Amino acid sequence: MFAGQGSGIMLATYDDPGNSTAAQRLRPGTLRRILSYAKPHSRESVLLLVLTLLDSLIIVSTPLLLKEIVDVGILQKDTSTLTVISLVVAGLAVLDALLQLAQSWYSGRISQGVSYDLRVQAFAHVQRQPLAFFTRTQTGSLVSRLNTDVVGAQHALGTLLGSLSSVFTLVLVLGSMFYLSWLVSLLALLILPLFMIPGALVGRRLTRYSREQMQMNAEMGATIGERFNVAGAMLSKLFGRPREEAELFAKRADKVREVGITWTVLSRLTVIIMTLLAAVITALVYGLGGALVVDGTFQVGTLVALAALLARLYGPITQLSSVQGDAHTAMVSFDRIFELLDLKPLITEREGAVDLPAPDGAAAPEVAFEGVSFRYPPASEVSLASLESNALPADERAKETPEVLHDVSFTVPSGKLTALVGPSGVGKTTATHLVSRLYDPTAGSVRIAGQDLRDVTLDSLRSTVGVVSQDAHLFHDTIRNNLTYARPGATEEELIEACRAAQIWDTISSLPSGLDTVAGDRGYRLSGGEKQRLALARLLLKAPSIVVLDEATAHLDSESEAAIQRALKTALRGRTSVVIAHRLSTIREADQILVFDEGRIRERGTHDELLAAGGLYAELYHTQFARQAAGGGPEPAVPGPVAEREPAPQMAPGGPGHMVFFDGDGPDGGGAPGGGVWHTNGQGPGGR
Repeated sequence: MFAGQGSGIMLATYDDPGNSTAAQRLRPGTLRRILSYAKPHSRESVLLLVLTLLDSLIIVSTPLLLKEIVDVGILQKDTSTLTVISLVVAGLAVLDALLQLAQSWYSGRISQGVSYDLRVQAFAHVQRQPLAFFTRTQTGSLVSRLNTDVVGAQHALGTLLGSLSSVFTLVLVLGSMFYLSWLVSLLALLILPLFMIPGALVGRRLTRYSREQMQMNAEMGATIGERFNVAGAMLSKLFGRPREEAELFAKRADKVREVGITWTVLSRLTVIIMTLLAAVITALVYGLGGALVVDGTFQVGTLVALAALLARLYGPITQLSSVQGDAHTAMVSFDRIFELLDLKPLITEREGAVDLPAPDGAAAPEVAFEGVSFRYPPASEVSLASLESNALPADERAKETPEVLHDVSFTVPSGKLTALVGPSGVGKTTATHLVSRLYDPTAGSVRIAGQDLRDVTLDSLRSTVGVVSQDAHLFHDTIRNNLTYARPGATEEELIEACRAAQIWDTISSLPSGLDTVAGDRGYRLSGGEKQRLALARLLLKAPSIVVLDEATAHLDSESEAAIQRALKTALRGRTSVVIAHRLSTIREADQILVFDEGRIRERGTHDELLAAGGLYAELYHTQFARQAAGGGPEPAVPGPVAEREPAPQMAPGGPGHMVFFDGDGPDGGGAPGGGVWHTNGQGPGGR
C-alpha cells in the first residue's frame, strides 16, 4: 500500500498476488529489441545526436558569456564589449531555438517511424493467427494493444529522444562549473546522488501501475466495442438493460480512474521532490558563492555564471529523473506489443511450398480426407491471457482439449454431389475449417488434387477455396467495396453480372446509390437474405475451384431462401458439390451422403440406401418430415441445384470447381465433443 493519508490523498494499490497483470515483470531482452527497431532510423539518429550536441554547447556557453558581461562589460564599464557579447547571446538564443525545432522534427521522425514499423508488423502478425485466436480474444483488448500501446510507446520514445540534450548538457555544465569553482562544483556534485533516489524508489511501482493502467484501459475499450456495435446495442435495447450496462461500465471506468490517480501522483512525486532539492541546493550555492565573492576569491560575474550553470544542471537532472516514468511506460508498452509478436501462428507456409494448379477451365480438383483426427489447440498456444476476458489459470490454459474428429476418411470426387449431415457439434464445421486450412489436422492429412494442404502455398489455397458462412460478414463500407474485396480488379460489368447471378442486382439497382450504398456495420442495413446473396455474389466474383458453404440458407424466410437457392443453382452449374443443409429435400439427389456422429462418419451412401438402412439418417429424415406434416403439410419444393442436375456452362466469371455445403456445429465451429442434441431444424447452440 502506498498512501498519503495525511495530505488527503489515498493512492490505490493493486498488489493482489492473484493479479497476474500487476505481478507481470518486463521480460529480459526488451531494451535490446527496442533498440533493434531504432536501427533502420540510424541516419536520423546521428543527425539528432549532432544537433543535440550543438544545442548543449550553446546552453553551456551562454552562462560563460554572462560572466564576461558582468565582469568586463558592467564592472569595467566597457560598453563595446557589453554590446558585442549581448548581441552574441541574442544570436545564440535564436540559433538555439532553431536547433530545438530541428531536434523535435528528427525526434518525431524516429518515434513515429518506430511506431509505424511496430503497428504494421503487429497488424500483419495478428492476421496470421489461427481462427481460435480470434474466438478467444476480446476485440477491444486487441485493438488497444495495436493502438493505445503503440501510441504510448511512441509518446514515451519521443520524450526519451528529446531528453538526449539533457545528458550532454549535464556533462558540459559540470565541466564548466569545475572550471569556474571546484569548491562550489564539488558541493553540487556531492548532492547529485540525492536526485537519483526518488526515481529509483518510484520507478518499479510506475512500471507495475503503467501495465495495470494499460490493461484496464483495454478492458474498458473492449466493453465499449462490444456494446456499441449493432448487435451489442440491439441486445441491450431488446433486453432492456441500459442501467446495468452503464453500471458495469462505471465500475470499469472507476478502476481506470483509481489506477490513473496513483500513476499520476507517483510520476509527479519524483519531479516535486527534485524541484525541492534543486531549490535548497541553489540557496546553498548562493550562500557559499556569495561568501567567496565577499572574500575576494572570485568576482560577481563568476557567481552569476555558476548560478546560471546550476539552473542548467538541475534542470536536465530533473528532466532525466522524470523521464524515468516515460522510460518505464515505454518499456511496458513495447513489452506488451512484443508479447503479441512472440505469439507464433499455428498455420504457417512451409519452405518450398508449391502452388495448387489454377482452374483455367480444367476439371475441379478432388478433396480427400485421409485418416484425419483433430483436436483444437489449448488456449496457451493460440492466445494471450491478457487479451482474454476471465482467462483461465495458466495450468488450465495449457491442458489438452478433447478430440473433435476421429480417424475421418472420405473423398469429395470431382463432378459428384456429396452431402454431409449429422447432429450439431459433431465436427462438420471443423471439417470445413480443415479444407480451407484455418487449422491443420493433428493426425492424417487433407489433400486437394493429391497435395497435402500443409505443402501448398497459402495464396494458392485461398484462391482455390471459397467460403460462404451461415452469418455472412460485410464490412462497414460500400456494397461495391465489399464485393471487390474478393477481386479488387473486377470491372463494373463483372460486378453487375455476379450480382445478377446471385439474384441481388434488382435490389441493388433500386437503391439511390446503387453499388455505392453503404452496407452498415456488419451489413446490418441489409436483410439476412440480402447479405447472403451479396456473399454469394462476392464468391462468384472470386470464382474459386472449391467452395465451402456453411449453412448459407439457414434461418432465412421462404422468399429469401428461394432467391438464394436460385443463386446457388448458378453457382453449382458444372461443379462437383458437397451439400449439407438442415432441409434434407435439398440433398435427396446427392451421389454420396456422409452421416457424421461423435466426430466419426457413421453412415455413407445415397439417399435411398440410407433410408433403407434405417439408421441415423433415416431417423432424421422421417422425424423432419413428420414434424412438417404435423405443421401443415410437406416441405415445399425448393428450386436448386439438386433438382436440376443438367450440365451447364462454367460459372461466370470463373471455371468449374467444387461446391461444398457444411452446416454449423457448435461454438467455435467445433461444438461439444461426442455429439450433442440432434436438431432437426438445423439450429444448435448459438444459433448453429
